[in-house]
Amino acid sequence: MTRTASLCTASAAAIFALAVVGLVVGDFPVPAREAIATAIWDRGSEFDFVINSLRFPRVTVAVLAGICLAVSGALFQALIDNPLVSPDIIGIDTGAAAFAVAILAIGLDTQWLPYAAFAGAAGTAALIFVLSWRRGFSGGRLVLVGIGINALLTAVITYLLVRFPIERVSAAARWQAGTLSSSSWSDARTLVIGLVVLLPVAFLLIRRLRVMQLGDDMAIALGVGLEPSRLAVIAIGCGLAAIVVAVVGPLGFVALLVPHAARALAGTGALSGGVLLLTALLGAVMLLSADLVAQRLFAPTVLPAGVVTAAMGGPYLLFVLRRFNRAT
Repeated sequence: MTRTASLCTASAAAIFALAVVGLVVGDFPVPAREAIATAIWDRGSEFDFVINSLRFPRVTVAVLAGICLAVSGALFQALIDNPLVSPDIIGIDTGAAAFAVAILAIGLDTQWLPYAAFAGAAGTAALIFVLSWRRGFSGGRLVLVGIGINALLTAVITYLLVRFPIERVSAAARWQAGTLSSSSWSDARTLVIGLVVLLPVAFLLIRRLRVMQLGDDMAIALGVGLEPSRLAVIAIGCGLAAIVVAVVGPLGFVALLVPHAARALAGTGALSGGVLLLTALLGAVMLLSADLVAQRLFAPTVLPAGVVTAAMGGPYLLFVLRRFNRAT
């Protein structure tokens, strides 16, 4: 517990430091003291537009989106008891993206994006759950079905991008890469609402997840309803992932790698309240770091954050796969 608490404290400090860097650096540098003052209390200063209309919303969205993705990945990995599972691997993110791209491609108002993304994520999760059910639930079967659904939905997105006029799908193509460049306070408010509703439920589900990891028979003996609990975990995980996809687009590898890194740092394979909190904070650290790299690595060209998370996550995923293969 002490180790996890120390790691949470260090992660929170890292978030603050990275947030300050995000406020300070850019094509129009702002001194750190003035940047913090403008963001917190001095709203009428000369830096107000740069800080409070451009940089502070982007930093806030990166923190909140990182928390959502990391917690979503932790829930799915605990449910299936597999460190190589995440909503982007089994098609949940792709389902949300497919519905969102369809909304953009047919020219509907972007206010429908959050609803379309959630519907896509929930529908995909339900389809995967139904197709993987065969006289019981199997995590391995769910993963295989999810990978197949993910490939199918990726093909659907590609079809939409080539089927509709370029002026419609160009925005969808940029959005699909996962970018925080147009983040606003409205996006941050959407993420806050989602976290306020879903995050407490995620923490309440930890006990059930720990019992379910003991095996179905033991869970039933201890009074845990398996299918309602699984559906609840899937719903919360899908909701957290869908909100992020609706706001910033698909961001690969955050939900996959951050929970694994949190468990490794905490020195435990079990999910607990402290580990889930650490996972959330590390998700914010990773996405903030990725967005800063995306902004400054090839400045003045700004990369989508999703490109950087993929570049960061790819080598680590190969390392995890190598360890996983050795263990099995």
